[in-house]
Amino acid sequence: MRAMGRRRLVVMALAVAAVLAGCARGSVPATGPTTRPGTLTAPAAPGPSGYSASLVSGGLTRTYLVYLPAAARSGRPLPLLLSLHGRLGTGAGQARLTNFDAVANAFGFIVVSPDGYQRSWADGRGTSPADKAGVNDVAFLGALLDQVMARNRVDPTRVYVAGMSNGGFMAERLGCDLASRFAAIAVVAANFDQGLAARCAPAHPLPVILIHGSNDPLVPEAGGLLEGEPILSTLATVSRWASLAGCGAAPAVASLPVLVNDGTSVQRSTYTGCHNGARVVYDDVIGGGHAWPDGEQYLPVAVIGKTSRNLNASEVIWQFCLGYHL
Repeated sequence: MRAMGRRRLVVMALAVAAVLAGCARGSVPATGPTTRPGTLTAPAAPGPSGYSASLVSGGLTRTYLVYLPAAARSGRPLPLLLSLHGRLGTGAGQARLTNFDAVANAFGFIVVSPDGYQRSWADGRGTSPADKAGVNDVAFLGALLDQVMARNRVDPTRVYVAGMSNGGFMAERLGCDLASRFAAIAVVAANFDQGLAARCAPAHPLPVILIHGSNDPLVPEAGGLLEGEPILSTLATVSRWASLAGCGAAPAVASLPVLVNDGTSVQRSTYTGCHNGARVVYDDVIGGGHAWPDGEQYLPVAVIGKTSRNLNASEVIWQFCLGYHL
């Protein structure tokens, strides 16, 4: 009963946070111009910029945000990162949580932050509003990439996806069902769905980086039943991705430097010897919660656990991704 009460408290808190975040953040990032749904605004001045746009997929009007770094003014094709929010989140909220825009401006890549159906993704587990409504988010996100690439100069060999929680589960589904579009994927605070792990057959050996808090109260590292659906443990998830990429049997394990005494630390496991030069990396954030390391502490520690300051997830993810192309 106590566990059920805690889960209800977490869900209520997440719902309140999502509403407050939507009120505070609006529908587009501060760096981009405000546009009506379905319109497209070109950068009006030099420097970083962004726009909001929409498309119809499966009979639904779907919305998304695009951040264009200063490097977009050069006219050369840029890499693209698709950034997927968690359950009850939004594209704008994901941009604020991760601060990928700043990383994108520093390294010169485009960030696309879409909005899930009823703040959720159809990741295939059957538990989200999107799954229950029969939404095809694999088709939507594929069409979104087509639209963004038609309107911007994008290097199609350097497209990546990163997601947290429900967005992390969705990133894994894309890694299984749409790997031909992605050079690498990044998964934060999500494990492998048991059914998806069993049928997953990526189109190429897929580089994967996984980041997970050891004290995550919502998606436990131990795995088990999540909303009635079985998920693998984080270690089994990492092992499965390593197997799919044809990696060597045992990873190299190292402790990263502790930069801030916040009660967290990071142990990194790296699988090498994979096919086509792929790697699978697992950053175990010891003491961390259901969080984006070095992002916002978007809810109290008592609800989601601690946000570590000993790993900048956004920078680490990009440093991993930039080494790969199709």
